[in-house]
Amino acid sequence: MLATYRQGPEEGHPLLIVHGLFGSARNWGVLAKRLSTDRPVITVDMRNHGESFRAEANGYADMAADLAQVIEANGGQADVLGHSMGGKSAMVLSLTRPELVRQMIVADIAPVAYSHTQLHLVQAMKELKIEGLRSRSEADAALQEHVAENAIRAFLLQSLDLKADTPRWRLNLDVLAEEMPQILGWPETEGRYEGRVMFLSGGASDYVLPEHRQKIRGLFPTARFVKIPGAGHWLHAERPREFESTVAAWLNAII
Repeated sequence: MLATYRQGPEEGHPLLIVHGLFGSARNWGVLAKRLSTDRPVITVDMRNHGESFRAEANGYADMAADLAQVIEANGGQADVLGHSMGGKSAMVLSLTRPELVRQMIVADIAPVAYSHTQLHLVQAMKELKIEGLRSRSEADAALQEHVAENAIRAFLLQSLDLKADTPRWRLNLDVLAEEMPQILGWPETEGRYEGRVMFLSGGASDYVLPEHRQKIRGLFPTARFVKIPGAGHWLHAERPREFESTVAAWLNAII
């Protein structure tokens, strides 16, 4: 099973948080803790990420099945919050195993194929000479040659383990590069999910566009659309308090 981290009370309807590409459960630790005051919150490392298992496939049917296994081991039903790749995984889960998902929040992603390739970031991480690095600041300086954006470097370096006997990435970079077309794509999954769904997007992001709404409503007829002004694709990191309050209000509406 995926590496799973649970906090909050034992009783209650759990919230499962699913990170995006190159992420991990640790990226969501602060938000998970803040949301866990009145509900159990479960974060996971997705396959080929963090401390979870390595696999040759990284498609959405596989990732949805991984999430189903986690929910079945934690009571049989959960609210699900997924960002980007995690949002697509959550959507496929809800369409194929709707009984496992009470309600869902999809953060800055739509059920469509994208051309926002991240192969350049895979290549930058693979080319970084990590042997002998002693600090994250050294790694950041070295990675700057290939990744100019400070926030993106900081995000990627959360997956660099400098405390291991030999420094290593907590990402299966070869498989993620090979499976990038699957990650960017969308499996044309049949079915509809009738539960509550909020599509929460960054106001400055171009991942969820008006032309996507017809496709979204065809699969998720109850979909509500909410934007956080000024936030980009990593809206939970750029506007954490606004993201938290919006998520909490949505979740609490049916508790």
